[in-house]
Amino acid sequence: MIARRATLGLLALPAVARAQGQARPIRLIIPFTAGGSNDIVGRILVEGMSARLGQPIVIENRGGAGGILGNDVVAKAAPDGLTILLAGSGSFVISSLVHPRVPNDVANGFAPIGLLGAAPNVIAVHPSVPARNLSELGAFARGRNPPLTFGTPGAGTTAHALGAMIALTLGFEIDHIHYRGTAPALTDVVAGRVQMITNAAAPFLPFLSAGTLRAIAIAGRQRASILPELSTSFEQGFPQIDSATWYGLVAPAGTPAEATARLHAAMNATLADPVVRSRLTENGVELETSPTPADFGRFLTTERERWGAIVQRANLRAE
Repeated sequence: MIARRATLGLLALPAVARAQGQARPIRLIIPFTAGGSNDIVGRILVEGMSARLGQPIVIENRGGAGGILGNDVVAKAAPDGLTILLAGSGSFVISSLVHPRVPNDVANGFAPIGLLGAAPNVIAVHPSVPARNLSELGAFARGRNPPLTFGTPGAGTTAHALGAMIALTLGFEIDHIHYRGTAPALTDVVAGRVQMITNAAAPFLPFLSAGTLRAIAIAGRQRASILPELSTSFEQGFPQIDSATWYGLVAPAGTPAEATARLHAAMNATLADPVVRSRLTENGVELETSPTPADFGRFLTTERERWGAIVQRANLRAE
């Protein structure tokens, strides 16, 4: 009898393998075009999660409206654990606060999965701008006509809010030029068609090395390990300029708790992998995971309250 049971168990193994191999793919919606920091982070995360879930994860880049278009794809998807969103401070929280018409309920329309971490935002300019720090940027930009041009990945992104924060703090006018993602905005800044940009560091690195882009500050308290020589806004005397881009995963509201728990476990296991941690760190991400999906949900509530106050103070609106 024991031998028969063992044989049946061995016969069952190929069936299990086939079932796993035929598992329906998960869609990860990245609400920006390819090539930006969200895309880089999402692709690193997907490799590890897919292996741990035994299930393919397919990335779909859905850029537009500062992340709102991609968010809406997920909000309207079936709550079956097969469609998830790479959410961010700008694309998920700020965009919903500055756009006059948002097609979904960001506060209640999504199920939290987990926090990944955050990347400090770098403030950078085209080399034709004669500024090497924030004080020099203010002196150059104040009173300019036309005003300083500033490229963003879209209205309502972290970059949009940070640009307004910089202009308000340094006392100059700014001309926001919105794109469908970081990559096209960065292309125009490097080409000299736009003067300033802010973003997580990863997409900037090759251009900083080549001298076609100049970083003038980290927007925060702490220096970034990826750019250790670059001083912070706090060090330069402007503590009001404080912003980082965080990343996390959410699913449509109504997704079963066991599905979000499974995704959360795969996400945290991936982020505990030394190789993944190293790759993310090399791209400027400071890892910070959430113990449970509920903890990430509380973080999202706090972030919405914090950014709501900033948006109101800066009178930030999507044009």
